[in-house]
Amino acid sequence: MIVKRLSQKLGLVMSVLVCPMMGTNTTLANEFLPTDINHNSSIIEEPTNPGMNAITPVSELSDVSAEDWAFQALRSLIDRYGCLTGYPNNTYRGNQTLTRYEFAAGLKACLDHIYQQNVNSATNSVSETDLETLQRLQQDFAAELSTLTEGLYSLETSTTQLESQQFSPTSELEGEVIFALSGVQGTEKADGSGEPIDDNLTFGNRVRLTLETSFTGKDRLQIRLQGRSIPEFEAATGTQMANLGFDGNDDNEVEIDELEYRFLVTPQTQVSLGTVGIGLGDLIPTVNPLFSGSGDGSISTFGRENPIRRQGEGAGIGISQNLGESVNLALGYVAIDANEADNGILGNDTYAAIAQLTWQPNEFTSLSFTYARSSNSFNTGTGSELTSDPFNRDAEDVRANSFAAEASIRVNPGFILGGRVGLIQAQAKDLPNQPNANIFTWAMLLALPDFGQEDSLVGIVIGQPPKILDNELGTDFEDRDTALHLEAFYRFSLNDDISITPGVFVITNPEHNDNNDAIYVGTIRVTLTF
Repeated sequence: MIVKRLSQKLGLVMSVLVCPMMGTNTTLANEFLPTDINHNSSIIEEPTNPGMNAITPVSELSDVSAEDWAFQALRSLIDRYGCLTGYPNNTYRGNQTLTRYEFAAGLKACLDHIYQQNVNSATNSVSETDLETLQRLQQDFAAELSTLTEGLYSLETSTTQLESQQFSPTSELEGEVIFALSGVQGTEKADGSGEPIDDNLTFGNRVRLTLETSFTGKDRLQIRLQGRSIPEFEAATGTQMANLGFDGNDDNEVEIDELEYRFLVTPQTQVSLGTVGIGLGDLIPTVNPLFSGSGDGSISTFGRENPIRRQGEGAGIGISQNLGESVNLALGYVAIDANEADNGILGNDTYAAIAQLTWQPNEFTSLSFTYARSSNSFNTGTGSELTSDPFNRDAEDVRANSFAAEASIRVNPGFILGGRVGLIQAQAKDLPNQPNANIFTWAMLLALPDFGQEDSLVGIVIGQPPKILDNELGTDFEDRDTALHLEAFYRFSLNDDISITPGVFVITNPEHNDNNDAIYVGTIRVTLTF
């Protein structure tokens, strides 16, 4: 009944008020009114809407002074209904001249407020005299109110369109610097040479600069430059079991370490393409991410990830498909030396392919099941020398099928258990009888996030590096004993950009040979990000 009465008395009010921006008109009107009204600035000086061309230019309109009837009437309404609160002291700056558009903005804010007040009120709180005053003000300023409403509607439409459609390519430069003070200790090298282990301390660095660019907001181009000077301890110890998870020495010569482009085909499907530095592990998810980072995870190569994910690196393509809310299927293919004319991508005899099903039934548990197929690239860089070449260097065509399972269980926010197993079945296709060799690995992981302080991590790794269990080529090509990898590290943060990780790991029976004494590897890794 109240709305009907307002409609009858204020016919123009309804056309002005019932617009797409009714809920925000008061705020917008207040923004149109400048804090220093002495500037006497107009709201719309050069209308761009063709429908506004018939409106008399502001410069030809008379201002509304403090002595005008309209000015006094609006100020009276503001005082009684509190419909304009654009000034700090809730006043109308009562004696200052306004342009007609500034006045119309104030009038529109007052109309909106009074209309909403009456709609939400059980009784009509606007007097008959005030209704007549509002009706007259609308008639006198009908053109300005109409222009103002059209302008606001056009602005909202344009803003909505920009928010939904406009996207500018964006690029971010990120950097990571690692300083590492590292050393090894032991008696003799594990390669049977009888040479003593070089136990000198080393101090090296790794620098990465990553440029990430998005062209659509749903894609990412990543270009990573790298220079490093951290030695691999395989040379000093006689076994690759002693290698750090962030090592590599190219005398700090900067090169493109990784080039990858990822984009969404559908909200549930992501495609990855890379020409440099793509490994199988880059194309599939990990269920134990706290250990996988080279700058903030495990200090050893073995501790970072399941070794079967380390078969091959080069150019690659991957597809990740979400199958519902808790299941993901990821497929990946990596071709080594794909840029060489005699190798190529599909005709390459050195490649690796992977498929992984990841299941996260709840926020506390993650499971993955993985299969990999490789050709002449099954060396994981983490096991014994025999696991790198189980066929006495006679085979030049070795195919391998690999199977793995991994799990992570968050017992509570500060206690996470993880585990993994992996089996590689290698076959020498070019040797008589095509002999097989079975290579097995396992590990148990314990993570204590935020231990002692926020963004810290205690990590413990206990496992067996890849070991040949049996070999049809003969027992001489099987690992006779069992080596264990025992690792502990603690990463703590000085601030958001600097972390320090002291850590140590021990290899018992290196090269799966109990004739070799244990090897100790220690490091202090300092990681700076920017």
